[in-house]
Amino acid sequence: MILTGIADEAAVDIEHQVKAHRELGWSHIELRLVDGKNVAGEVSDAEFDRICTVLDREGLTVTGFASRIANWSRHINDDFSLDVNDLKVSIPRMKRLGVRPIRVMSWKGEGVEIRKWRNEAIRRMKELSRIAEDGNVLLCHENCYGWGGLSVENMLELRDAVGSPSFALLYDIGNTLSHGLDPELFFQGIRNEFAYLHVKDVRRKEGGGPSDDYTFCGEGDAKVREYLEKIILEDGYDGVISIEPHVAAVVHKSGGTGSPGQMYDSYLKYGRMFTSIIGEIRSRV
Repeated sequence: MILTGIADEAAVDIEHQVKAHRELGWSHIELRLVDGKNVAGEVSDAEFDRICTVLDREGLTVTGFASRIANWSRHINDDFSLDVNDLKVSIPRMKRLGVRPIRVMSWKGEGVEIRKWRNEAIRRMKELSRIAEDGNVLLCHENCYGWGGLSVENMLELRDAVGSPSFALLYDIGNTLSHGLDPELFFQGIRNEFAYLHVKDVRRKEGGGPSDDYTFCGEGDAKVREYLEKIILEDGYDGVISIEPHVAAVVHKSGGTGSPGQMYDSYLKYGRMFTSIIGEIRSRV
């Protein structure tokens, strides 16, 4: 089992991202933004070289790229070449770091008829999966923004329709309540069907609906501890578990980042709470 986190929620620069993971006793890191730019297609080659130098010097292994591909910033009517280019730029970078998983979503669809949204998302994801197959990387679709994130049924349908060995599912425990979905129904539907695991926690919105009231690990209503127990003890999951706290840094919200000190300290606190929960669970294996 590998414990890690999306490092830009700890700090903006790679040096402090690495430092936070070392303080937590982690030897792995999930990359998204460095100096405000996405590693999967946005940072320059020179900037990526510097990131690799720091990672090599500190001995950290990358578990995945959290890309912009098909994410909350891109609409199903947007230029598809943006996603294709991000993937093509990412593949050699991922090979250099020895990493296969790259997080994707399935495009916003406001104003588009649901069937058209579905069909175009599947068409595009099939093309991306062919590129991923050629590059020997793994697209991991998160239960977040996009047609596939509307329900667990949509996620499974998307996976089956794409039908590629280079397309898998990424389950974020807290994204259920944050998107106004029933966490138990979602968990039972995706149980044993995902290849990568994210952890965040959130309080349920009174009256239902999406919630952005994010909490420290285990303090919300997303049943983080309960599902981790089932995933680890009952299902035997032994892969990557990556935190995405959203406590002091929410990348998709304007003004959603706290001060450097708040980001760093809250990430360490979250990581230690998470590690404690995992340790307690694993003691019963």
